[in-house]
Amino acid sequence: RRAKQALALCEKLGPTFIKLGQALSIRTDLVPEAYALELRQLQDAVPPFDSTVARKVLEREFQVNNLKQIFSSLSAEPVASASIGQVYRGTLASTGKDVAVKVQRPGILAEIALDLHVLRLLTPIQTALQNAANGVPTTQGDIDLAVDLVDEWGRGFVAETDYRLEAANTMQFQKAMEARGLNAVCAPTVVPELVRDKVLVTEWVEGTRLDRDASPDVPRLCGVAINAYLTMLLDTGVLHCDPHPGNLLRTTDGKLCILDWGMTLAVPNNLQYALLELIAHINVEDYDAIPNDFINLGFSPEGVTAERLKESGITEGLSFAFRQLSQGGGPKKIQERVKAEFQERYGSDLSDEELRNAARAEMLQRMEQQLESEGVDVKGVTNVMEEMSRRNRELFKLPPYVLYVARAFSTLEGIGLSIDENYGIVQECYPYLARRLFTDRSPRAKKALRAMLGLSEEVEDVSTPATVSPGIAAIQAGTLDSLDSSEETSRGGALSPAKLLELSDGFASYTAATADVDRDGAGQTEAVKEFAKLLLDPKGSSLQDILVEETARLSDAGTRKLLQAALVDSAPAQTVASLLQRRKDFVEQNPVLNILLPKPLKTAFVDRPAQIPQLVESVLSLSREDEQILKTATDLVSALGSRLGSSNEENSSASDLSLAAARISSPSAMTSSSVDLEETRTLLANEEARQFLSDQGPGVAALARRLSAGLLRRAAYRTDRSEEFLSEETRHALANLNRRLAERIDVPEDSEAQKDA
Repeated sequence: RRAKQALALCEKLGPTFIKLGQALSIRTDLVPEAYALELRQLQDAVPPFDSTVARKVLEREFQVNNLKQIFSSLSAEPVASASIGQVYRGTLASTGKDVAVKVQRPGILAEIALDLHVLRLLTPIQTALQNAANGVPTTQGDIDLAVDLVDEWGRGFVAETDYRLEAANTMQFQKAMEARGLNAVCAPTVVPELVRDKVLVTEWVEGTRLDRDASPDVPRLCGVAINAYLTMLLDTGVLHCDPHPGNLLRTTDGKLCILDWGMTLAVPNNLQYALLELIAHINVEDYDAIPNDFINLGFSPEGVTAERLKESGITEGLSFAFRQLSQGGGPKKIQERVKAEFQERYGSDLSDEELRNAARAEMLQRMEQQLESEGVDVKGVTNVMEEMSRRNRELFKLPPYVLYVARAFSTLEGIGLSIDENYGIVQECYPYLARRLFTDRSPRAKKALRAMLGLSEEVEDVSTPATVSPGIAAIQAGTLDSLDSSEETSRGGALSPAKLLELSDGFASYTAATADVDRDGAGQTEAVKEFAKLLLDPKGSSLQDILVEETARLSDAGTRKLLQAALVDSAPAQTVASLLQRRKDFVEQNPVLNILLPKPLKTAFVDRPAQIPQLVESVLSLSREDEQILKTATDLVSALGSRLGSSNEENSSASDLSLAAARISSPSAMTSSSVDLEETRTLLANEEARQFLSDQGPGVAALARRLSAGLLRRAAYRTDRSEEFLSEETRHALANLNRRLAERIDVPEDSEAQKDA
């Protein structure tokens, strides 16, 4: 009964409270199930206004006396109704196409203005009551922040009444997704000539709401939704801010269609990269770097430094919060895990109230310790929690855009949790992160990718280290800490096979989910194709750059290991070294020879030859870096071998095109010494596979040039370090020659890709 009353109250209070009810309707982890079920009617079944009035609006907007001039048919009643308008189904008289006709509620702007005015009046009271309930005083800053959030939300709400803007947003999104190959997600096709201030006409989309569809691919479409929203947030820069289930459809051909583009948020480029770095830090559990991210994201007032944020003790709290979020399950599961942790810490026999009191006591103790560490006399502080609250207000602020981002992803998390109670939205972000870091060639993204792969900072000519930002260095530290226990605790700049494979899996998962409708393995085939194209892109990619560099390092280390085995460790080499040393010892121990043999001759024919084995050994000796590179290669080949071996039977029915792409994109192909002639004949007999292989020709040639340039740069690096053999002038001349040759051979990077983020 109370749930029905809540629904009726939202409907009676108008559009603003209907929006609030929509947001709560999918969060059964926040509100009781009965309330959520009732409030879901607000998603597409808000009480409609009179259809006679709607037809009057249509006639006025289209300036016609008879709607038959525009529509050969139009439903008598709306098929859906929402807070801003309602939708009719019709057929265009000119083309015969089925369309959705959205008509705006009369006087809606005045209703919204009144609601927002009332909210602005009530917000200071609500803020004061909330703070009083939490035992903290209310400052003018608290009230100003709350009012700013209401104003920002109101801005977006008012923007929803601009149907011309909504039409532009819809078309822009469709174009952006097509340009990025995200063909599994779409928006309704706008009929531009029928867009008016109060009317929006789009082609009809056949489908069912995502949360009500029983198709087996709905979980995949939830992943599509996450990837689409991350693309909007971190790439296109226009975020859809109203993703309630009524606006997310599964089309009859298995795509995700996003409706209602009235409320959007513009995301500037710098903010996109700051968010990208935050996601990367969370993924590798590098919580020490997050204070710097908070500053980049505008979560701290002007003048607050990352060091001050760290000193405030924020890192520990963030570590706990994000670790819980990463495990998934939403607030309900988080509450269960926190309770279990408290029971383990304070005692399993304590009641819920006793656990809360114990946790509060510990929190107060830590607050006192924090204040003491900052030189505050705790005994002189009447309310420790109040003092910490005041300090936190000095360190943190909530930017208005967070309201929209939180609402969008909270809604998506709610949909995911309705399908899987262990759904984790943080982990669902990983496939997009992998694709973005693999393909984004901006310096900021490339440094993040290198650090996530466990590599040291990027070098320009393999001899002069580039500087790395503290945030990216911290990602690297987090990555190294998160490696499997079977790996070294610190790779010292060596590629992490586990992280490379994890990122590759994420890239494949993203492509398979978003590139096409995944029928009969089409998505997986597309994933393999896209990975092959990425590795062999003639324009290059961040991943290709790293693999070329690592191949050059591996060639260097492998060659020196072979030469060391032949020229230092082998029996003949040790025999020669022993003979040369004996000859030197014999001459030095013979006084007559020492007197008779001129010093220049002794140096040239006795001393220097005896030093050659030591010089060769010093030049060819493997450093810790070399050992790690060789170990990385062994680990990577082993991991790939086990994967390919275990998946041979699974892939036996793969398409020839998929097989061709897999062959040319797999790192194991470069280490294989055997060729399956029957498999080769099968590939070449397939026209599509032949065309795909032919299309990769320019990429193979470009990759060969980049690899040659990488080897030359590595040779220059070694030449610079050959002080024992070469004079400084000779070393510089040879090293510079190698670098000039590398520059001539290398493929120049696209200047557009090099713009600094």
